[in-house]
Order: sequence, then C-alpha cells, then structure tokens
Amino acid sequence: MDRAALAAFLRTRREALQPEDIGLPAGARRRTRGLRREEVATLAAMSTDYYTRLEQERGPQPSEQMLASLARALRLSTDERDYLFRVAGRNAPSSVSAAPHVAPALLRVLDRLDDTPALIISDLAETLVQNRMAKALFGDLTRYTGHARSEIYRWFTDPEQRVVYPEDYRPHHSRALVANLRVVYGQLGPKSRAGELVAVLCKLSAEFAELWERQEVAKRFADHKTLLHPELGPIEVDCQVLFTEDQSQALLVLTAPPRSEGHEKLQLLNVLGNERFPVTS
Repeated sequence: MDRAALAAFLRTRREALQPEDIGLPAGARRRTRGLRREEVATLAAMSTDYYTRLEQERGPQPSEQMLASLARALRLSTDERDYLFRVAGRNAPSSVSAAPHVAPALLRVLDRLDDTPALIISDLAETLVQNRMAKALFGDLTRYTGHARSEIYRWFTDPEQRVVYPEDYRPHHSRALVANLRVVYGQLGPKSRAGELVAVLCKLSAEFAELWERQEVAKRFADHKTLLHPELGPIEVDCQVLFTEDQSQALLVLTAPPRSEGHEKLQLLNVLGNERFPVTS
C-alpha cells in the first residue's frame, strides 16, 4: 500500500469535484476547492474520520468494498478506479467482479434526478445505485447479496417480489426478464455469471425453465407500467432507459405525463419519501 500516493490521489480527485457534480446545491462560496471531506465520506458510506485518515496517510488499508465505494463517490473512470485499487495495495477488479463499477456518465445523470425515481442496474438486473425517490418506491434494492442481487433471481424465487406489479402484468414482466437475460447469455456465454444464473434458476423455478425454453430474445428500451405502492396505490409510469456504450449498465428513469394522476402521485411520493403510515382499523 502506497499511503502517500493514495492520499494524494484521493485529495486531488476530491478537489476536482464540485457540489453540482454530485447533485448538491452549490450554496455559498466555499473556503476550499471541490467537495468537503465529510461530503465524500457520506457518499462513500464511511465515517469522516476514516476518510480523513486516508487523506492524511495514516489510515488502515481499505477493503475492496471500501475502495469500490470511494471510486463511486469520487466519480472515477475505470482507469482511475484501477489506479486507486493498486495504490491501495489491492488487485484491480476484473470485468466479472461481483461489485461492478458504476459508469460515471450514468452517475452524472442520476445525480441530477431528484424529483423522479431513477436507478442504475447491471446487465443482470442488479441495482447498483438508486436515488431517494427509487428507494421510496421500491425500498433499498442494493442490500441484497449473492444471486439475490439480481431482480431476475428474486422475481422467480421470492413471491413477495411480485407485489409491486398488478397480477395481470406479471406474466409480461416474467417474459421480459427472461428475454433480456437471454441477450446477456448470448453475449457472455454459458460459463459467465449469466450462464450461472440461468443454470440456478432452471433448477429452482419451473416457470423460468419454461420461459427459457421459448428462446425469446429482447432488450427493453422503454416500457409503460403500473406500480403498486403500499400507501399511494397504483402509479402509472413510463420507464425510459439509457444504456452505456457497451450496454453492460443502464439508467432507468420512471416518469409520468404532466398533470396525470401518476404525476401527482410521484409528486406526493417525493414529499412522503420513505415514510410509512401505520394501518388503522
């Protein structure tokens, strides 16, 4: 671990970012350049003291998970992320890492979306990042581990995952998930993580196995759907998707036409946030 190189790199990248780069208001004129240490620490889900010690060349060696969080917080490119790992004494993540590096270009767009649900997903439907509105609508989708990180796995193995959609829409969603997975399977092959997911689901879910045998192939670019919220009820939204150049990650943005009932409910969701109301008799 090269403490001096790590500290210099973190400090330089922090000073290169402005509050508006991460979706924060610029506010009053700042005494120092770039982001504050506490802002980076918050974005990386670590204590300010821990981050400060890294910049002061006196912190412990960061774990790979911590480095991935820092790379995301500092909006590093893939090359910059790999450099961060190496000066910290860790191997740079492989292309099949269990924790994909979120594309900075998608993060920049997500940072500016505060009033509508938006999330970044991998090609295996793993939620990598979601904004406040998406958490209010779906809950924290980044908390899962293992195969359960993929919505496809959860959809076919956990009935509770389906309550967010009306019953008559669920068969369509099942087919869309499987058809999308076949696209990735065709690109990466049977020995990839996509192939592993297919093998596991064919054993666990008869529905998945039947749909897989249909050989349907499709990558969704836009969709109209109804989502069910515990307090607000049905919310009709349009789902627009922005892919990275290699289509390995996608930004999903959920919107509703102005003055529509769906738009009004999204506005209410923006006010309510993650608040849940007790059920009264």
